[in-house]
Amino acid sequence: MTVEGWRVWDLVGRLGGQVRAVQGAILGWDMTAALALGQALGVSPLAVAEFLPSIEAVMVRAVNRRMTERNEQ
Repeated sequence: MTVEGWRVWDLVGRLGGQVRAVQGAILGWDMTAALALGQALGVSPLAVAEFLPSIEAVMVRAVNRRMTERNEQ
């Protein structure tokens, strides 16, 4: 609920194509690209480093779960 938190959340919305993946699974975001994009957008690197890994973990679990469910259908 902070300005920096909202800025990181906005960054998350822009990371759609910046993923690390293997066949059949998402591993996470490309953190080098995420930090570079955050810097270009003026987001504090400390805020990105603090918030992004937690958001990434939730994203990875959710996306991989959906992919598994679709493959089982």
